[in-house]
Amino acid sequence: MAETCRALDGSEAITFGLTKWRAIILVMTVGCLPMATILLGPRLVYWLGRTVGFYLRNKTAGRKAQILEMTEKDEAEWEKQKEGRRDSDEWENVDAYTVGSVGNGEKGESEWDGIVGFLHPFCNAGGGGERVLWAAIRATQKRWPKAKCVVYTGDHDVDKAAILARVKNRFNIALHPPTVTFLYLTTRHWVLASTWNHFTLLGQSIGSLIMAWDAFGLLTPDIFVDTMGYAFSLALSKLLFQDVPTGAYVHYPTISTDMLSSLDPESDVGFQGVNAGKGQGAAGIGKKLYWELFAKMYSFAGGSIDIVMANSTWTLEHITSLWSEWRREFSKPRPVAVYPPVAVEELEKEVEVSEASESRRENVLLYIAQFRPEKNHQLILNAFAEFMATSTPATKGAKLVLVGSVRDDGDSKRVYELRLQANELKIKESVEFHLDASWPEILDWLRKASVGVNGMWNEHFGIGVVEYQAAGLISVVHDSGGPKRDIVTKIDGEPTGFHATTSAEFAQGFESALSLPAEAKLAMRKRARQSAKRFTEEEFAKDWIAQMEKLVALRIQRKSVEKGGGGGGGKEGHLKTA
Repeated sequence: MAETCRALDGSEAITFGLTKWRAIILVMTVGCLPMATILLGPRLVYWLGRTVGFYLRNKTAGRKAQILEMTEKDEAEWEKQKEGRRDSDEWENVDAYTVGSVGNGEKGESEWDGIVGFLHPFCNAGGGGERVLWAAIRATQKRWPKAKCVVYTGDHDVDKAAILARVKNRFNIALHPPTVTFLYLTTRHWVLASTWNHFTLLGQSIGSLIMAWDAFGLLTPDIFVDTMGYAFSLALSKLLFQDVPTGAYVHYPTISTDMLSSLDPESDVGFQGVNAGKGQGAAGIGKKLYWELFAKMYSFAGGSIDIVMANSTWTLEHITSLWSEWRREFSKPRPVAVYPPVAVEELEKEVEVSEASESRRENVLLYIAQFRPEKNHQLILNAFAEFMATSTPATKGAKLVLVGSVRDDGDSKRVYELRLQANELKIKESVEFHLDASWPEILDWLRKASVGVNGMWNEHFGIGVVEYQAAGLISVVHDSGGPKRDIVTKIDGEPTGFHATTSAEFAQGFESALSLPAEAKLAMRKRARQSAKRFTEEEFAKDWIAQMEKLVALRIQRKSVEKGGGGGGGKEGHLKTA
């Protein structure tokens, strides 16, 4: 059986990716689609799309049968071996919050056994986005035990067992292995920014179409969900498979009104982001026109998605602003906010917040974030250097600890450059880097640290900031995005942390947090922990399932219509439509 799994899931499996010329043809086809729609008419374009989709569905029928057969065998083997397994009880008892409300509440609701495809090409990265993916799969498994969850990934260097072990180690999320399958993409490089030196936004979006084609060439799912932000992939799915409901969990809009505004140096955000103030001159005007045109294309793609979830108030407002017109045109429901899952309950158990625990806290400022450019570690290093230069009592024994995952050589190079920066700022001895730390290691730092830091402008949400609060850390975060709007907010009229924008303001935030009197410091820690209770894994599971039930109901409904009405017949007829 191991050989069978490896043949399907492993990196040495037969690849079904695109050749260079097939990729070019696909890009040209997609590029001509708007003009073809105008010249040929929407009906013909949709007919052509459905014809291609029919071809892909037939092409992958054999693999679908193989996945179903393998899942059945693995499930039987799991049942035989579960006696004495410590984690078996987790799958014997379905949590109350995972019992849904589709149809009339009969037991048959849980018997839907279709395939949910999750597009997440960097599933082994170990960041907050990956926590959402695995928590979503776990909630889906609990709600529909017979459903199959397929993850389209580009992580060829790891197999199923290694990925699931990392999920357990990094996030403490135990998945049910028999109903999880990984299909390996050969086209992930098309969505990397490094692949597109110019017109990066458009290039990555075209790359997401190529990657989606690759995914559909591996398997056509019954429900297609994107958990990384590839709206154009979902639009392609809608064109090819009109009976396949699509769902999106949006962590961050590909383009936002803030991005457009940042090009203008006179605007309120004209000094933020990597393109701040670049909207001047001929090149700047061209860039602005390009971004505005791209925003219109992005709005069209987002408008076609059946169910849209946003991870924060900030993200929700931006995608609603961009997508609302087309969503009304396509009669799609309004996007909803579904806050990411955070291990709040576990942190409350593992990390004590009391007078006694204060003696174990150190003058440690902790920054948990992947080593990506937008996380702005440079700003925090500069701020820490300014803080240490004051030589106040709060600086004595102070240490900055940077904890994060490294995805590739680009991230490794970034860490090297950050080490050089710390050396140049003469704070090398007071800065520590911990790469790809395990969950137990992160817990240790959350117990010892006193302050939690986040330096990203317009952080879409900020799972790490919620972890700070749940562990009782006092947060010093960027005065924007989710940390400002949703997380580091007042409780009973009292603050739970500090906001900052410049390095000087962050330095002052560090000083304020570390120099609080003992009683005030403990009181703020307790308020922060209370604030974090809004973002538990249980709350996420409830909200996720509520939206997934709509997708399942759509699948049943469309399948019934396709078969000519009636009860829907077959296995997918177990569910009654809402």
